[in-house]
Amino acid sequence: MFEWSNIWRGMMIGTADLIPGISGGTIAVILGFYDRLIQAISGFFSKDWKKHLGFLIPLGIGVVSALLILSRVMKWLLANHEQPTYFFFIGLILGIIPYLYKTAGVKQNFGVLHYVLFVFATIAIALTGLLVPADAHSHVAVDLTFMYGLGLFGAGALASMAMLLPGISGSFVLLLIGVYPVAIEALSTFNLPLIAIIGSGVIFGFVLSSKLIKHLLATHPSIMYAIIIGMVVGSLYVIFPGLPSGFAAIAISLLAMVLGLFCSLKLGSK
Repeated sequence: MFEWSNIWRGMMIGTADLIPGISGGTIAVILGFYDRLIQAISGFFSKDWKKHLGFLIPLGIGVVSALLILSRVMKWLLANHEQPTYFFFIGLILGIIPYLYKTAGVKQNFGVLHYVLFVFATIAIALTGLLVPADAHSHVAVDLTFMYGLGLFGAGALASMAMLLPGISGSFVLLLIGVYPVAIEALSTFNLPLIAIIGSGVIFGFVLSSKLIKHLLATHPSIMYAIIIGMVVGSLYVIFPGLPSGFAAIAISLLAMVLGLFCSLKLGSK
């Protein structure tokens, strides 16, 4: 039985993964199906793979559709309305913190170790905001040799591991290793060879990381939630675009943040 409502969830995840600093895993948490996503991806690469198709195929259609259709839109939004766009996502992230707090049972389950891990994860993710190179968004010419293709495959694998973790953006990982402009160019121009190479790396990374995350969530849930909440909080610093200047810019950015907060709280209450 196909869960066609997953198409729009996949589109939200795909849209988030286009933006450096926004994690597709964070969006899955906002939408309330992060644990199931990890289980489905991990289970797809097992002998019971067929029973996960109804969940994953619509989700995959949504993700791919967003990546292909919205790559140009996100480039335009970030180029022309950067601050309101990022403030909308800040609102989304703020709105999931109460949901995570409740789901993790912080009052009942957290001890000193969990708070230490929370602080460490928060600082670690926040510090990644200092690592983005100044020319990260510049265009990169592509000479598709075997070794370069192998590098793109590895970049896709690293990015996919980040995509599954709330707070760490796959696009941000691509930025750090200089592949983000190539990936965006490939998506916006529908360059099939580049999309296939990077996409294959993404699938390979999903296989490895989903099984590890599933195991840790099953055996050490409180520790994992302490780290996940820290990553989510730390990501707020990474995507903060600075304070707007001028009354109109401030008003629009605040409105975008409130809208994001409202959407997140409504989704988290379901």
